[in-house]
Amino acid sequence: MKNILILFALILLIPSCNTGPDKKQSRILADTLVNYAVRPAPEWTDLFYRKNGWFGADGIFSITFSGDESIGAGQNEEVMLSFSDTMTGTVLGDSMVDNFKMVNNSFAFVQNAKASEETVSIHYKQAPNGEALSYFRPNTPDTKEGEYYWMGDMFVNKEDNNSINIFGYRVFDKSEASWDFEIRGVTIITIPEGGRPPFDNQTQIDAPLFVTLEGIGSGTFGSAVYMNTKWGGAPDPDGFMYIYGLIDPNKQLIVARVYPKDFKKFDQWRYWDGQDWQDDMSKSRPVTDRVSNEVSLTPMKDGRYLLVFQSDGIGETTAIRIGQSPVGPFGPLQHIWRAPEANQPPGIIPYNAKAHPVLSTEDELLISYNTISFDYFKDILTHPHMYRPRFFWLSIKD
Repeated sequence: MKNILILFALILLIPSCNTGPDKKQSRILADTLVNYAVRPAPEWTDLFYRKNGWFGADGIFSITFSGDESIGAGQNEEVMLSFSDTMTGTVLGDSMVDNFKMVNNSFAFVQNAKASEETVSIHYKQAPNGEALSYFRPNTPDTKEGEYYWMGDMFVNKEDNNSINIFGYRVFDKSEASWDFEIRGVTIITIPEGGRPPFDNQTQIDAPLFVTLEGIGSGTFGSAVYMNTKWGGAPDPDGFMYIYGLIDPNKQLIVARVYPKDFKKFDQWRYWDGQDWQDDMSKSRPVTDRVSNEVSLTPMKDGRYLLVFQSDGIGETTAIRIGQSPVGPFGPLQHIWRAPEANQPPGIIPYNAKAHPVLSTEDELLISYNTISFDYFKDILTHPHMYRPRFFWLSIKD
């Protein structure tokens, strides 16, 4: 919920059309989508309109238990969804919440990529007396009192006994005021193969993935993972996994890579400096900007890569950039979706868009974004359904 580092900018509408007559040449330039369509996905949006127990969350990421991240992989197996800050309680008449409590993570499981009450189950941890709890709380040598987790991307590592790994950001509230928080570090949370709630066998390790780049800004890795492996379903695998990070204040994207077998050997990580891979994280250089704290990278049928994000991190427009490789170069920002909920009472703000290939089809890519308001602890009590994932479909016709 609060995992939005606020940056306001003038939102520019960039046309999604070819400026020249030769569309084939435009595809070769690999900088824009020439021909595409979007439509709402009410079957998914309405699925998370809930009144009892879990009634809202953000930070949604998706994986299959097999580790296959290709388009439509979830149609033949189970998909796990992770959420960050989660609202629990009972919604009364759509305008009041009883027994409200926020916890910091929850999960859902989807059968065969179908959106229905029969195929989707949502889970949050509960004490014996029914009190809502978080599945994961920081528990590492670097953890300080009062810290809690926001959840970054997650992935299955087939080269580590099919373990499930989640990037956890250790967060601390500096005061009771909304938005007054800081990220203090990064943790890798690992769940053994096929892990299910309550995830009692989890392990946590501190990860040196908080970075400050002189003259650029600071941030963390874990905003997205692209598994460029054969078993991950990549069309042009090089055997590496690519880990994306977000640098503020200009919402710039940085990239690291490592072989999956070496994922927890941080001295084996390499960082993209714009020309080559370096063993020094401080030499990282941004590959693009104006993205959100959570993003996704998805390979396209024509060999390009689709970066999906919320323009400038927070705002009414979901955007894309097209890249020629997992590290770019990335083309101009294109706005593809203007959230219909934006600015509706109580001042709804969309943020953190990303694609979900495993829940998609060969014809359409499923994309989510979150919605919130600035005075959320007050607003959630009278507008309980404003805080939850929203979805739409993108079809690429190039």
